Amino acid sequence: MIKRLKYHEIDFEKYTKCLENSEQRKYSASKLFLDITSKRKWEILVFKDYEAVMPVPFIKKFGIKIVINPKLCQQLGVFSEKDDIELNELFLNYFKKNYNIWYYAFNDKNTFNSSLKKRKNFLIFPEAYETVRKRYSPKRKRKLRLDEEILAVSEIREIKMDEAYAFISKNMIGAKNKNDKQEFLKIFQDFDDSGSLSISVFLYKNRIINAIAVFHDEKTSVLLGTFNEKEFVKLAGSSVLIDSVIKKNIANKFFDFEGSEVPAIEEFFRGFRPELKPYCVIENSKKEIVKNFFNLA
Repeated sequence: MIKRLKYHEIDFEKYTKCLENSEQRKYSASKLFLDITSKRKWEILVFKDYEAVMPVPFIKKFGIKIVINPKLCQQLGVFSEKDDIELNELFLNYFKKNYNIWYYAFNDKNTFNSSLKKRKNFLIFPEAYETVRKRYSPKRKRKLRLDEEILAVSEIREIKMDEAYAFISKNMIGAKNKNDKQEFLKIFQDFDDSGSLSISVFLYKNRIINAIAVFHDEKTSVLLGTFNEKEFVKLAGSSVLIDSVIKKNIANKFFDFEGSEVPAIEEFFRGFRPELKPYCVIENSKKEIVKNFFNLA
């Protein structure tokens, strides 16, 4: 009942139709998003005639195909008209038996009988901006009330990736090395070229001190990255930028913070009073990956 299809075998029209009509719909499972983040290194598991699908991204190390969610791709999993715990278990069992899994994240709607580790994500659901803003924490509301002298010399602007490139490169946190940073920058550039990315910047005295990168599709705005000059953190430019994007989009779109397991970042996100939406993951050590390779061989 479950088939494994390589990239060139996928009927993308049927795949997209299944995603868009699914209860679990996620921007990150779209062809555009996966093509850019995984460099087209992904395939799918499909149930019957695309009644349910599960995208599976991978890398190759020493000739071994290893499943891992690509950079900036937080959640994937099973997509179907209605989330079905038995169907999800069917996919899960097939997945574990046939793949060498390093790290894979299901979506927040997928439910299982199996016990799986969970991670955190935060969402604000579409609603009138005034209602959303009222829920912000008192601290967040204070941060958004900029002094008149700061307002007089400040500006929010949207710019293209090539204009923001140097600032984002300089202030990127989390990249493991130079190559890792270049991969992140290339993804941002490719999203910008596709028309699905906005870069909002906070200028103070004509100098960029904060920037955020936001991915957009028809139903979601997604915070892919925040970049800050440390010496100006107290001006709360990032809060102002995020609030600005929420204000523009929240009436019709979800705002997805893409979660964090870092306490300080989680606290920052919680100031906007989003809803906690945990999701299940499979995570294996390098030692377990080697062991699994021989079991699958």
